[in-house]
Amino acid sequence: MRVCAVVVTYNRKALLLRCLKALRGQSRSPDRIIVVDNASTDGTSEALEADGVLAWAGFELIKLASNEGGAGGFHHGMAAALRTGCDLAWLMDDDGYPAEDCLEKLLEEGQGLDLWGPVVLDEAQPGQLCFPLRIPGTAKILRAREAAEDAGVRGLLPDVVMPFNGVLIRRELIERIGLPRKEFFIWGDDIEYVMRTAKAGARIATVTAAGFFHPRQDELGAPMFFGLMHFNNTGSSLKHYCLCRNNTVNLLTYRGPLSALAFAAKTIWFYTFSRPNLARLRLSVQALADGWRGDFSGHRRFIE
Repeated sequence: MRVCAVVVTYNRKALLLRCLKALRGQSRSPDRIIVVDNASTDGTSEALEADGVLAWAGFELIKLASNEGGAGGFHHGMAAALRTGCDLAWLMDDDGYPAEDCLEKLLEEGQGLDLWGPVVLDEAQPGQLCFPLRIPGTAKILRAREAAEDAGVRGLLPDVVMPFNGVLIRRELIERIGLPRKEFFIWGDDIEYVMRTAKAGARIATVTAAGFFHPRQDELGAPMFFGLMHFNNTGSSLKHYCLCRNNTVNLLTYRGPLSALAFAAKTIWFYTFSRPNLARLRLSVQALADGWRGDFSGHRRFIE
């Protein structure tokens, strides 16, 4: 199986180099590596040249004319991966990196799967998951790697994956359901892709023996309603806007208006009662409204 790794980067040259070295050090190396540079301004290209990366066999650098976010980066990167003739695309952002045997473990357990990935671990505490995993159809939330391993069925957690953090996707699936929606810019494009995959009847899973390291973001999963619910409370206005808008679009598309209304109510409650913040509440309402309208232009004001 020919594997093409796709890494999307923006202004994180040191982390990108760490990721690329982890890719090259795999026990089963990818056959090709594509880096999509979202118009970085920190000397990313020069750093890659200085480190000799541009001379690696099978390496390709795609430099976008403007910052299109993770969604645009993966859109272009996956299209480029298909042009290489690969059988599998291996997707990741620049701030994470795979364990040495990650690809090997994923390939060993990939029989019969269409989109599957590793457990994503907190790089500072590798025994803990970086992002909590909810077991589909239950209220059970996994927070530790051991818990994920215990919950696995023959080494797999069916129907759940942490998208675009070391996930493998078959060429045939990309050709069948298309590329990520680049208009999402950031946050939610990966979830939309998993929802689209599930709707197409494709097979999804997490491989508990495969590990991928990522820095923890403490404000993700902030508790509300006495810890019975959680909300992704990011400090970035851009990320929060895209989260609210894109999640609304995803819920309207795949689960219906009642789910979208429930998310709106949860968001408004969080910034009214759990973490009162009038400015963030106003931004939330604007983003939620743009999601209902399908307006994907609002994020531009944060980056132009």
